[in-house]
Amino acid sequence: MKTFLAKKIQACPPWRIGSFVWLRRIFDFKIEEHKKKQRIASWFHCVGLLAMTKKMYLNTHTYHSLRFGTISIEDLVKQAVKLEVKTLTLTDINTITGIYDFYGECEKVGIKAVAGVEIRRENELLYIALAKRFEGIGEINRMLTDFNCNNGELPQVSPNFKDSFIIYPMTNFPEILKENEFIGVRPEELNLLIKPEFRKFLEKMTVLHPVTFKTKQEYNLHRILRAIDKNTLLSKLEENDVCKPSEVMKSEEEIRKIYRNYPKLVLNAQKILEECDFKFNFKKPKNKQHFTGSKAEDAELLRKLAYEGFKKRYSDDNEIAKKRVEKELKVIDNLNFGGYFLITWDIVQYSNSRGFMHVGRGSGANSIVSYCLGITDICPIELDLYFERFLNLNRKSPPDFDIDWSWRDRDEILKYIFEKYGKDHVAFCGTNVEFKYRSIFREVGKAFGLPKEELDALATKPLETHDDNKIVKLVQKYGKLLEKFPNQRSMHSCGILISEEPITNYTALEMPPKGFPIVQFDMNVAEAIGLEKFDILSQRGLGTINDAVKLIKQNKNIDVDIRDTRISLNEKNCNEYLSRGKTLGCFYIESPAMRGLLRRLKCDNYKVLVAASSIIRPGVAQSGMMREYIFRHNHPDKFEYFHPVFEEQLGETYGIMVYQEDVIKIALGFGGVSADKGDILRRAMSGKERSIKKLQEVRDDFFESCAKQGHAEKLSKEVYRQIESFAGYSFCKAHSASYAVESYQSLYLKVYFPIEFMVAAINNGGGFYRTEVYVHECRMSGATIHNPCVNRSLYETTVYGTDVFLGLMHIEKLEFRMTEFIVEERLKNGDYTSLEDFIQRVPIGIESLQILIFIGAFRFTGKQKNELLVEARLLMINFKPENRGLMLIEEPKKEYKLPKLKRDFFEDAFDEIEIVGFPVSCSPFDLLQTKYRGSVMAKDLLKFHKKQVKMLAYLISRKHVPTKRGTMFFGTWIDAEGEYFDTAHFPNSLEEFPFAGGGCYLLLGTVEVDFHFPTITIHKMAKMPFIPDPRYGHDKEKRFEIHRKINEDVSMTWRKPYPQEHEIGLPRHKM
Repeated sequence: MKTFLAKKIQACPPWRIGSFVWLRRIFDFKIEEHKKKQRIASWFHCVGLLAMTKKMYLNTHTYHSLRFGTISIEDLVKQAVKLEVKTLTLTDINTITGIYDFYGECEKVGIKAVAGVEIRRENELLYIALAKRFEGIGEINRMLTDFNCNNGELPQVSPNFKDSFIIYPMTNFPEILKENEFIGVRPEELNLLIKPEFRKFLEKMTVLHPVTFKTKQEYNLHRILRAIDKNTLLSKLEENDVCKPSEVMKSEEEIRKIYRNYPKLVLNAQKILEECDFKFNFKKPKNKQHFTGSKAEDAELLRKLAYEGFKKRYSDDNEIAKKRVEKELKVIDNLNFGGYFLITWDIVQYSNSRGFMHVGRGSGANSIVSYCLGITDICPIELDLYFERFLNLNRKSPPDFDIDWSWRDRDEILKYIFEKYGKDHVAFCGTNVEFKYRSIFREVGKAFGLPKEELDALATKPLETHDDNKIVKLVQKYGKLLEKFPNQRSMHSCGILISEEPITNYTALEMPPKGFPIVQFDMNVAEAIGLEKFDILSQRGLGTINDAVKLIKQNKNIDVDIRDTRISLNEKNCNEYLSRGKTLGCFYIESPAMRGLLRRLKCDNYKVLVAASSIIRPGVAQSGMMREYIFRHNHPDKFEYFHPVFEEQLGETYGIMVYQEDVIKIALGFGGVSADKGDILRRAMSGKERSIKKLQEVRDDFFESCAKQGHAEKLSKEVYRQIESFAGYSFCKAHSASYAVESYQSLYLKVYFPIEFMVAAINNGGGFYRTEVYVHECRMSGATIHNPCVNRSLYETTVYGTDVFLGLMHIEKLEFRMTEFIVEERLKNGDYTSLEDFIQRVPIGIESLQILIFIGAFRFTGKQKNELLVEARLLMINFKPENRGLMLIEEPKKEYKLPKLKRDFFEDAFDEIEIVGFPVSCSPFDLLQTKYRGSVMAKDLLKFHKKQVKMLAYLISRKHVPTKRGTMFFGTWIDAEGEYFDTAHFPNSLEEFPFAGGGCYLLLGTVEVDFHFPTITIHKMAKMPFIPDPRYGHDKEKRFEIHRKINEDVSMTWRKPYPQEHEIGLPRHKM
């Protein structure tokens, strides 16, 4: 027998020998020979099973089990490697979010990955579903999708899954188990197996050792997450709210000891995991492949449509354009992207049929085929755009079209996509919303029971200023652990996925409040598994343009074909407005920084605007390119191109790389690399494919190619340095060009139809500034601004000739349904004839009625507000709501004779500040206690270069900017004449003279004219007092209360300080 055992030990792998040593103890017993053999055989079988416990984990969680798990996918796999686990499952709660990343991580380290989902109904574990093969994930997804999107129920017992194993908990299993169904027994439940009602199921039982956290600290974090999820205190958590303290990954030896008396459970776990074969092909495209029935039909249709569009865009004899079309069609066909182009074309065609306006932008505008199809409106030949920036033979993923619609129209486009391509094949990309700094401390603090005042302090104050007590330290400790944890899943802002196979083959769907289904993973995972998104975006700029065109037709009976870019692009008066920075309200070019840039460049044409749209980007300015471009644009005779290639390729931008395409131009023109390899260089440096290995390969290729061109190494290094410093911050030229077209369209409307345009801007929520600023600009354009009126106003602001009536939407405390009813009732049954008539027709309460009176909505009656308030009270006391609209014969109106009360002229202004947020009937300057209006006006600042000026101005906005010396601000103001100007507030000045909220300030500073643009460097400033609120003459506390409602726009920036001119390092002379 010993010889037999020795042979067995000799034949064993080294990692099993320990088990055999342990086995020898059985030979110390003097028992009968046949029993000896029987026991030896039985123990050998068990030893073999226990040696394979490295395949025992059927239920593991990551932090994608939202507000439950605490382990990242990377850490879970690392822990498995450390414990020599050979097969690992991922079963997050009701989600497949992490399975593809998990599969990839396991593949890297040689672990067999098994995917599944833990099905829960709130705290109740129903069962665990493990996919036998990839198809199993699909059937699990469809069950979850029905629950998430169709108000279905999660079944108490598993549906009839064909490609999945089901593991029930001991607390929920059916009396009859199918072949693929098992009961999972947790370590703490093993003592229950002596009961007869459980012993009969032993053959169908398996090991169930869940994994949820790694350490004691993470267990505490798990409890905090559960308290956050339950919106309760840690002390009030119940036992079934949290996982067991034992849910950690353990070593083989520990698991072996736990289940040593039940080898069948081990055998079943082993059997389940061995039969699971979850394999996934990441390389195969999952997008809808063809628009028609086949690739050949797609190619034929695409060619036909391209040449139909060609006839509208170009003359028949344009051979350059024809060659470009042929070249692109060939690449599109070779890369199998015909379907992608045609689907995008189809969406745009539907948009056109509905009369919607769209803007195709992004790298897609580099394509002449997309231009001919009408997807974009940018001619790539005119702007010298490289198609290789958009598509090349080295690109494996489909192209990226970014298409904008008005925020009012986008939902109609989305509905079309879902209906046309089928709800089983279309969904939005998901996104993981992480715990943010403020929400972390607030949520964790709530779990610990901190009062609201302390929660507010934790959420708003810097970490170093927090209290030093024990509880706050715990909040900080666990708050830091929660950083980067996903908190909830949400909808990607614009990414739509259209799949060839049903999308639930890859993911369960969820239904967020916006009403469109989302997948359970983000855009990075989607791209990794072969699902490329269509970007269907919305913006307010297009809404403003659309609405302005409608208002122009309505108010002036003029049809404006704003889609015809020939009427607006490079239009003379538009160019004049551009050069003066008179662009407030215009898409993308209205911010103080952009208006300042336009003035510094004296921007007076389309191509300069395209460049400005790119260099305004924070990253470009960070690299120093913006400052150098401004210098060279204004002083073209004060620099030399440091190499002829830069003059040849980048002459339009003074030898400066302004766009991403410029990297390709220099790589091709100077280095002699091909255009597609130049794009690889750009992608490698811009972070698209950033890795040390890839960057080194790109660098080596570039220098090798430069050497072949005969360039000196020093010269090549300088060129590469410029590419390297620039490429990561650049902006696609086609993107800039698309923005510039839309900027011109909005500017054209502002120049020729300013009132209608500004009203449209107000109705679309403005842009960079608050509503008050657009109302001011509308007044400066010649409009007379009126407060809301129940007989003239609509929900939105409207215009009659030059009279602009603010919409009822601007009355903050008036409900939307009420504003809607007031307008509908008036349009249906005529104007309101009196206050009494209004009360009889509109179901309104006294508080809402008083708000309308205070804003002047009943001024058509000719009565004072205080008289109307008394009348309203008397009418509402006697009026019975049930009689509204039932009177067959109209009773004569009751006339109340009330004494005339004296009203202060400025009472209306303070009513307006309280109700709509700003004064309408007068200027903020009229409310000042002082009559002083400054010694200089904004229009004259250019004459005061390097001189000190004193100005009185109303604060519009301020922008926080980091500098090496500390925080500074740039301010934007209007003077008493309504003109805009800008200020700079450096750290030393701000320490002594800080901003003190919205209002008027007295400013003392020195004018600095920088390339035609004046800025006042502020030395001192003081906020000027407004008059006391005349409505509260006898209440000292309230006399200055409403002043705090006067607003300012504040924007914060957390970028690194921009480089100084001497730090940029761009050579201005030949090398």
